Amino acid sequence: MTAGRAGASDQPQLRSRPRGWRAEHVPDRRRAWPELLLHSPTALLGLALLGALLLAALLAPLIAPDDPTLIDPPQRLLAPSRDHWFGTDDLGRDVFSRVLYGGRVSLLVGASVTVLCAGLGSLLGVVAGYYRKLDGLLMRLMDGLLAFPSILLAIAVVTSLGANTTSIIIALVLGYTPVVARLMRGATLAIQGLPYVEGARAIGLPDTLLLWRYVLRNALSPLIVQCAFIAAYAILAEASLAFLGASGDPNQPSWGQMLRDGQRLIARAWWIAVPPGVALFLVVLALNLTGDALRDAFDPRSGERRGDGVVR
Repeated sequence: MTAGRAGASDQPQLRSRPRGWRAEHVPDRRRAWPELLLHSPTALLGLALLGALLLAALLAPLIAPDDPTLIDPPQRLLAPSRDHWFGTDDLGRDVFSRVLYGGRVSLLVGASVTVLCAGLGSLLGVVAGYYRKLDGLLMRLMDGLLAFPSILLAIAVVTSLGANTTSIIIALVLGYTPVVARLMRGATLAIQGLPYVEGARAIGLPDTLLLWRYVLRNALSPLIVQCAFIAAYAILAEASLAFLGASGDPNQPSWGQMLRDGQRLIARAWWIAVPPGVALFLVVLALNLTGDALRDAFDPRSGERRGDGVVR
């Protein structure tokens, strides 16, 4: 009996779980990332900047003091004042109103390109990673698009289809979709060999449901992070195309077009080019700060880097 009790006492004691404990009490990083963002100063700054710029663009018809396309030669090249907060350009148009309306074009292009690239790139990447027979064909097509510098490819597409906002969106989607496709292909290759995916395949789960439930959902983390940076790249590319003269309607203000109009008068009327340049800088900064914060929120090692000793 003594030996039996001694032998039993030598066995490692399993720590009992508290009453009412359930598996969902274990923190899931995919569900906790909004909370992590709210505790990140970088994320709050990026989201605040982005929200303010987006709100200003959406409320431009209510905020803008003048018609951004109204030409008033007697008011040309006026310095910033009470009547014109950002001054006027060489045609007498109010620069503040044009910056507000120009943000609508840039943010529309950035959002459209991001959504289309995320959808098309995810589809191509997941299909290429899961169906290996299609991998070679799809990825060589993506490599062919990546071989062209994105700005040159965009100029060629816009020149062929005509200078308008739709052409710019199509051109940028062709340029940035391969980036998302290769990212999702790598994530699919890493996920499809995991035990739970093999188990779902073994019980005869249809490929479409398997890809949606077990592959795509578990690859959303890198996709969300990449989308934040693609939005910034798209806005910069749209401004570059407008600066080069490959924009849409010349009467519709955009930040790149305003930079082009103001650069030749920068020594005489700096206020024409500086406000759209600052707005462009702020929106790209906000998207990059948000992207960095999202990457830290989804990274399981970010807790160790912050020094709190807890891997969330």
